[in-house]
Amino acid sequence: MDPSATPRHRRGRRDWLVDSAMFTLAAAFAFFMSVDRLHNTPLPPAWLFPLDQFVGALGCAALWLRRRWPVGLAVTLVALSAVFEMVAGSMLAALFSVAVHRRPRTSGTVFGLSVLAGVVFTLLRPEPNEPPSVMFTLGLALQGAAAGWGLFVHHRRRLVLAQRDRVARMETEARLRAEQAQHQVREAIAREIHDVLGHRLSLLSVHAGALEFNPGADPADVARAARVIRESAHRALQDLREVIGVLRAPAGEPSAPTRPGLPTLADLGRLVAESGQAGMRVGLRDDLGSRESVPERTGRTAYRVVQEALTNARKHAPGAAVRVRVSGAPGEGLTVEVVNDAADAPADVPPDAGGGGGHGLAGLAERVALVGGRLEHGPLHGPLHGPLEGATDGGAGEGPGGWRVRAWLPWPA
Repeated sequence: MDPSATPRHRRGRRDWLVDSAMFTLAAAFAFFMSVDRLHNTPLPPAWLFPLDQFVGALGCAALWLRRRWPVGLAVTLVALSAVFEMVAGSMLAALFSVAVHRRPRTSGTVFGLSVLAGVVFTLLRPEPNEPPSVMFTLGLALQGAAAGWGLFVHHRRRLVLAQRDRVARMETEARLRAEQAQHQVREAIAREIHDVLGHRLSLLSVHAGALEFNPGADPADVARAARVIRESAHRALQDLREVIGVLRAPAGEPSAPTRPGLPTLADLGRLVAESGQAGMRVGLRDDLGSRESVPERTGRTAYRVVQEALTNARKHAPGAAVRVRVSGAPGEGLTVEVVNDAADAPADVPPDAGGGGGHGLAGLAERVALVGGRLEHGPLHGPLHGPLEGATDGGAGEGPGGWRVRAWLPWPA
């Protein structure tokens, strides 16, 4: 087995062809030089000619190791070429190998040594019929051609590898962008599902709790509560289908933003009315003027702020009075404020046992920040999470334990 055919240096079919061609050219170079010397007078001293042939043969055989030790083999052959002329073909092949497989700085150093070896050979064994300068120039041209060709192959391979790396990097970036887009879509779906289902399921919880804690209620009241539960469940499924349908629509589809399922500021009255039907004491104060210039995304975010605040109030302060105020003007921004009193649930409306510990406000703050707005929330008579510029504590019944959620959203003039 060829010792160079290790897993690290295993040759392919192309490598075998190239190595065989290198060996053949070097052997042919040594053979023709040997034949030429036999027909003419060998360079002095005459006894060095057989040793020169032997060293040339060893140099040709050593070329099979050029892939494993290119620099060491090249330096050895360069040193031998300072005395023996039959090794010149193997030395040129070694120069080419170094230029191909090593950095240009290394190949330049080896080439400089080969030039120095050429000078030494010209001085030690001059041609009797040729000027030393001519022989040196010829050798320098051959060495430069071998090294230059190797450098060309080296840089071409690096260029090909760079192009492959660039293509691979572009494919990786495209895949990462696709994954990021999918992640953003999933986040959007999860956020919309949380907003829609959180509101609907909290309504279901209120009516189901009323039935549970009033088993002896009037049959008409039971039927009315059951009808509200059925309608709320149906609306929850319908809203869920519409939300997923809108979010799955192509981004470039013109009708995608106007499809049903994503509510806007115009649906705020219906949201407050649904909460009132569920037994909440909700008041809406609308100080907005014309709404035509309100951006759709801003209006949808304002709706989600009120929806999340009402859901939290229903969960954590059952029975408390809630006041919703919407105000603003173009150029000043859109302000949404939801304030609820301390919990004072009636006897037939139990607190939602599973309503605590959510992350609704954190997600709502992220949603508001995405449109360039600000969200503040905190206890009614305590420090809020952020400054409440222009906020008031007005409103009857604002006792200790209440909670305020206030959002400012951009509304360009």
